[in-house]
Amino acid sequence: MDYKDYYKILGVDKKATSDEIKKAYRKLALKYHPDKNKGAKGAEEKFKEINEANEVLSDKEKRKKYDELGSNWQQYQQQGDQGQGFDWSQYSNRGGQQSHTYEGDLGDIFGESGYSDFFETLFGQSFGGGSRSKRSRKTPAMKGQDFQAEMFINLEEAYNGTTRVFEHDGQSIKLKIKPGIAEGQILKLPGKGQNIKGGGQPGDLLIFIKIQPHPIFERRGDDLYADLKVDLYTAVLGGKIPFKTLKGSININIQKESSFGKVLRLQKMGMPKYGKTNEFGDLYLKMEVKMPTNLSSKEINLFKELQKLRS
Repeated sequence: MDYKDYYKILGVDKKATSDEIKKAYRKLALKYHPDKNKGAKGAEEKFKEINEANEVLSDKEKRKKYDELGSNWQQYQQQGDQGQGFDWSQYSNRGGQQSHTYEGDLGDIFGESGYSDFFETLFGQSFGGGSRSKRSRKTPAMKGQDFQAEMFINLEEAYNGTTRVFEHDGQSIKLKIKPGIAEGQILKLPGKGQNIKGGGQPGDLLIFIKIQPHPIFERRGDDLYADLKVDLYTAVLGGKIPFKTLKGSININIQKESSFGKVLRLQKMGMPKYGKTNEFGDLYLKMEVKMPTNLSSKEINLFKELQKLRS
């Protein structure tokens, strides 16, 4: 039986924080999700391995037990995987298989089965005497198929958060969407998938968030980008230009002699950071200088005089 290096599987350091583990797991789970890798050889096994690593490292008790085992595993292997001279009682689980809980919006999209022998040995089996003997495994209940759906929201709803009420399988469901939700983020409604006859565990409903394009703003992560139209005279002489952000209308100070294409950064005027309070990205405004049109004879003459002064 091979040792599973869960830290290596998730690509994190052994001193990684819970947030770093969660972030690494979500990134890899999305990359290797079976729905995105249909027919890809090895993707399903990789996905199972990622979920197993997260199951251990995201749980404080499991992670502690796993870390304690790591330093003694070489001794166990030198005994020919027989357990002689190795005290398994301090590592093996004595209560049978535990329930598994995944945190975050991605949810438990893997299910209740498919864990490796290493995992089952450490967390789902018990050992007695001086030799290794497996107890009969408890057959997991079948789980219904997960249902998938798309939900379209606009950028204002993604900024402020919103509530959607929809009908599903004869039930009225109220879904609260937090501010800052991102394109492609997955919200899981446990138990709202396929029902299994005979008492099996129902599947889940996975909702993929789609954000409609905005006519003014482009979103990049938590930052927003837009064009700021500035008349020629304000660009040359300086002044204030009104601009409507997602947070509200503001006046933007334009320095004199501002050039076309200049980018202004407005801190904390971007998107809210999902799941965090009073944290925002930035807003970047690229100046577009509007040239005057339909000039009168007097205006043309004034520009000619200015041209002579500058020559």
